[in-house]
Amino acid sequence: MKNLKTPDSQQNQARHYKVLQELYKSRPTPNKKDVAQLLDLEYQARRAYIDSDVMKEQDRPTKILQAYPCFRDLDHIMDELHRILNQGNLHFISELKNRWRIFFEKAQFYGVFKKVLKPPKGDKVNQTIALMKALPEMFPSPVTPPKKLGHSSEVMLHILEPAEYPNTFLQSIPLFSPVVIVCDTNCILAIGTMPVLIFPKEDIFDSVMYVMACYYTFHLTYPKCIATLISVLQTRSPYGCYPCSGHDFLLQKSYGRVEEVY
Repeated sequence: MKNLKTPDSQQNQARHYKVLQELYKSRPTPNKKDVAQLLDLEYQARRAYIDSDVMKEQDRPTKILQAYPCFRDLDHIMDELHRILNQGNLHFISELKNRWRIFFEKAQFYGVFKKVLKPPKGDKVNQTIALMKALPEMFPSPVTPPKKLGHSSEVMLHILEPAEYPNTFLQSIPLFSPVVIVCDTNCILAIGTMPVLIFPKEDIFDSVMYVMACYYTFHLTYPKCIATLISVLQTRSPYGCYPCSGHDFLLQKSYGRVEEVY
């Protein structure tokens, strides 16, 4: 990954963006290494555009994806998180996944201790779904979710009912935050009312990282009803004040527009 602290001139970054656009016009799935290199070179101009307040909250995901269709790919979303938080650490993603694994195991213990989670059983998919549904109760916020959502976990995770369509759910939610919709065999990562990408259901273990990466990549605000949970995932040492022991987790750094709404 290029040193992003010494950016090219604005003129050169504009050229890099034009090349990036041409790549996506010429083929639907361009070479990921080529795209990643251009995203490195054009980083400063891109973040200035995304982090600005010129876009309305509800328009932000659509406009960003129109300008950067690469962010319909999980690898590029995770790479952008890497650039924002710790571009100098080549092992950032692998270390992040390891921290999540440790947090997951200790959070399961804490959830059982708090009686908001049953003892783990079943496969990793079902264990992950159970933990994600319990996380807002484990790290509660004083603000209740919008009535249309019901439970705070619906901000991050929704299990699709047999007769329910993803778009029906998305059109009903009153927030513009990233959410994982669990279907029979796949999961949909959406932001607000817009589906962004699909990933296999067996990869749901990493989906909390995908959600957090969307907050950073798209410079989104987050709902007050999960404010405590987001704070824990960003910067706090959650096990210093709970019956576990550990270190700062998950992202270890807050950023930009991560503010509270609703």
